[in-house]
Amino acid sequence: QSVIAPVRVGGKWGLAQDGQLVWDPTFVQLWQQMVSPDGQRLAAIAATEFGRWTIAVDGVCWPVSFSDLVCDAGFSPDGKRLAALFKEGSQWGVAVDGSAWSHRFDMAWKPVFSPDGATVAARVEKDGVYTYVVNDHVWPRECQGLWDPVFSPDGEKIMTRTLENGVYYRRVIPVAEFYA
Repeated sequence: QSVIAPVRVGGKWGLAQDGQLVWDPTFVQLWQQMVSPDGQRLAAIAATEFGRWTIAVDGVCWPVSFSDLVCDAGFSPDGKRLAALFKEGSQWGVAVDGSAWSHRFDMAWKPVFSPDGATVAARVEKDGVYTYVVNDHVWPRECQGLWDPVFSPDGEKIMTRTLENGVYYRRVIPVAEFYA
């Protein structure tokens, strides 16, 4: 029932809600604000210095920043966690709760949370091969194409939809198998 928008005051950006500042104007840039599903938390893509991007949650920046881009950010269903994509140079990665995953890719798509928020998965591409990354573990299967992962309601399984050697597959795989 509120309006939230980035506002510029004295050359810096802050966040306002219904015309009142809720984040001090300390950011060089601020955009793509989002509200947690429970309405209790605010987040936005932010820059605290020119050319360094991160996520600010409730006005506090993540301890990591990235040179080119942060995008496709989203809260977990319970609103306690946040994931986003980042790009540095030609490489894409996934950052969750202020930490960058170790793997880098030629392309990555918006991270997906399990219903309980415990697991994060994304589809990725490297050297023309597609696969999934789950909690920073790369699935060893190489695919010609794939679609976003879909979690079971209990978060214990992931449905994958892949194209492998010209054949379409749909599999329901326990999350634990992605760590094997």
